[in-house]
Formats: sequence, C-alpha cells, structure tokens
Amino acid sequence: MKILVTGAAGFIGAAVSKILLAQGHSVVGIDNLNDYYDVALKKARLQDVSDAPSGENFSFHQLGVEERDGVASLFASEKFDQVVHLAAQAGVRYSIENPHAYVDSNLVGFVNILEGCRHNDVKHLVYASSSSVYGANETMPFVESDNVDHPVSLYAASKKANELMAHTYSHLYGLPTTGLRFFTVYGPWGRPDMALFKFTKAILAGDEIQVYNYGDHYRDFTYIDDIVDGVIKSLTHTAAPDATWNGKQPNPSTSKAPYRVYNIGAHDPVHLLSFIETLEEALGIEAKKQLLPIQPGDVPATYANVDALGASTGYKPGTSIKEGIGNFVKWYKAYYGV
Repeated sequence: MKILVTGAAGFIGAAVSKILLAQGHSVVGIDNLNDYYDVALKKARLQDVSDAPSGENFSFHQLGVEERDGVASLFASEKFDQVVHLAAQAGVRYSIENPHAYVDSNLVGFVNILEGCRHNDVKHLVYASSSSVYGANETMPFVESDNVDHPVSLYAASKKANELMAHTYSHLYGLPTTGLRFFTVYGPWGRPDMALFKFTKAILAGDEIQVYNYGDHYRDFTYIDDIVDGVIKSLTHTAAPDATWNGKQPNPSTSKAPYRVYNIGAHDPVHLLSFIETLEEALGIEAKKQLLPIQPGDVPATYANVDALGASTGYKPGTSIKEGIGNFVKWYKAYYGV
C-alpha cells in the first residue's frame, strides 16, 4: 500500500516510516522542518529512514500541513491508501508562548488532512491525539470514556478539537478515523524539548536539571518501539461503527460512525524522581537538581488505561523504564559523540 506519514522527520513519524517500509509498503513523508528544535536532528532522522532496508520506497516532500494548496495537490497526485497523521506543533509549554503556531498546524493543518482524505478515497486515517486532553481530570487511570472537556493548555485543546473534527468527517463522509492519545513517548531519536533529552544533556555537561513540581510528577513514560507497534496495529485495524453505541448514553471514544479514540501508553506511571534515578544509573553520574514549582499548563500525573487498544488490536507494551532509558543513553552518546 501507499501510505502518507505526516511529520515524517519527527520522533514518532520517522520510526513509524521505518517499520512501514520494512513491511513492504511505499511511504511518502512530509514535514515542514521548522526550527522548533534542531533541524539537523530532523534531517538525520530522515537520512536514517532512507538508509533503512527498503528505504528506496521512501520519498520525502518538505511541506507543512497548513499549506492548503500543497497538501491538496499531494493527495490528488499520490492517491494514498492510508494516512498516518503525526505532524503537529508540539509542546504544552510552547503553546502559551506562541498560540498561533498551534492554530495553524494543529487546526488548519488537520482540516487540510481531513479534506485530502475525504476527496481522495483514503481508506483509513490514523492521527495523533495526546494524553494532554485529559487536562483537569484527576480520575486515574485515564479511560477513553472519561470526560475531557477541561483542557489546561491550548495544545491540549487543539488535540481535543482534532478528535471532534475527525468524528465529523467519519459521520458525514464515512471516513474511518482512529485517534491515538500518546502518553509521554521517549527513546532513541527523541525530541530535545522532552525531559529525558534535556536531563541527559545537562547531567553530562555538569549543569543543574530543572525538576518541576518539586519532582512530584507521575508520567506514563512509553518507549518508542511500543508506541510504533501500537500505531501500526491501529493502522491495520480500520475503525468501524460501534453497533452498541447509544446516543442516550454516548461513549465519546466510539460512534455509530467509523470512529475510534484510544489511549496508547505503558500503563505503568513512574515517579519523576525515580525516572531521574534510573537515568543517573545509566549515565553513572548523579544529577544536580533545581526543584521548582509546577509550570502553567502542566498536569501532575498521567496514567493510561490501554485495555481498549489491547482488546481491539492486541497492543501490549513491554519495555521497562530501565531498558528504555539505557537504550536512549547509548543512542545519545553515539549520536553526539560523547
């Protein structure tokens, strides 16, 4: 099949592209290569995809999803069978500084992807939502049937909006859509704005690490290989109407339309200070910690119930924090020549 992967130079997008190629698919990747973080890292990921087995079946276009005409032209010319939409302006905290970037990429861009799928007979759209949609919800673990109407950042609100927009297209046009609420993805080739990357860089340099909420965070850290496995499994299980759906007691994660929303996480929240201790062990260096209050837009804990994704697709995460952090440290030292 021919599959479009948006955000192909991103952490998850590049990893998904490699697996799809290994499975024999033709992959077209797009990314705007913006400078939100190191563009050289994004280009290195693209090179890694091209150098992988079957990399000759990968083609790349530098294109932002917010570019309406360019996206429409690409869909019309390529005629994709399926789409994995991972492109987005990422980051909870940055959404406070630059809200318009989130409107352009996460809202306008998502409409462009939906329209491309609608007009070109795409068989299944799998797209990135986020655990951030749970916002002020404090019921643990988070379940897809929970109310998520109280986001605490514009990033979270944009991801909730994506789920609503997807349902509209599933209902009106019969477009099968599957949204995946990612829970704190980490691992080799990760994002420099994420905690593990920042902590590793600072510890190796002998600098202090900034530990927010005085370290009293819990995160459902999910290793990249487990995430990719869930994305691929979701792609091959096309969303279908739920015959048991009841409009008088509506489940927000299913529908009479071909629409699904799933959590995708490790189902194993880790205390931030324990996470840092594991990193210290992997590096063989004790971190200098600056304990700080919680940041605006942040939530103290995330914890994914992944029963629905497991029941539907067989998803079963299995990478321990010790193994995952160890793999990241090995990659980081090799990539940066430490």
